[in-house]
Amino acid sequence: MKHAITNSLNAFKNYSEKNEQVAIEIVAYGPGVHMFRADTSPVKDLLHYLRANHPEVAFSMCGNTKMIMEKNEGRPLPLVDGTQVVPYGVARLVELQEAGWTYLRP
Repeated sequence: MKHAITNSLNAFKNYSEKNEQVAIEIVAYGPGVHMFRADTSPVKDLLHYLRANHPEVAFSMCGNTKMIMEKNEGRPLPLVDGTQVVPYGVARLVELQEAGWTYLRP
């Protein structure tokens, strides 16, 4: 999780130094959705730092995983501010790649 954030910060820095635009979306699914859970995220402070410095970064959480966790825990999951829920994390990754995005797996 920390690698995803530091890789994002490094990408923003690299392209900024070249005066080029970059779009970044961090997609979490399976156990990775803890990244965007306000109650269990081990990187919540880093996400706030990333968002404060790069508000354009997108956070996407797998809705299928979220639904399963909510069913198992019997309550709605609190999410880190700005997290969008997509139907399936893996499908979101495929959509982005088909649209020409580069996939990095930390």
